[in-house]
Amino acid sequence: MAYEMTEIKKVGLGLIGFGIFFSFLGAILFFDRGLLALGNIFWLTGVALLLDWNSTWKLFTNRVNYKGSASFLFGLFFIFVRWPVIGMILEIYGCAILFRGFWSSIKGFLYQIPVLGWIIQYPFLLLDHMRR
Repeated sequence: MAYEMTEIKKVGLGLIGFGIFFSFLGAILFFDRGLLALGNIFWLTGVALLLDWNSTWKLFTNRVNYKGSASFLFGLFFIFVRWPVIGMILEIYGCAILFRGFWSSIKGFLYQIPVLGWIIQYPFLLLDHMRR
């Protein structure tokens, strides 16, 4: 196996899942600040457990990622000061900038999940088939 899944990394993936769930629930329920903040806490803790604390710190403090880190932290600040829509937009932008180097790895990981991988790959396979 190319990527070893320890128990801590499984907990990290679970916390990331809970963070995404609570953030989604907070967005559905008219941008509820409590749920969005709880989702952010779960998500950040899950990323820290999945990548390791030192790697997470290096990710957020790397000179190349300052723009994404600042955007994410400002988004978190705006959620706490009751501007959740602007905060969520800034956080999504910050995450996209911070994790732009991981998208190919994430895509490969998602393709290996039995049912979800086929669902994700199907539109691309269909487009490829239609091109031929």
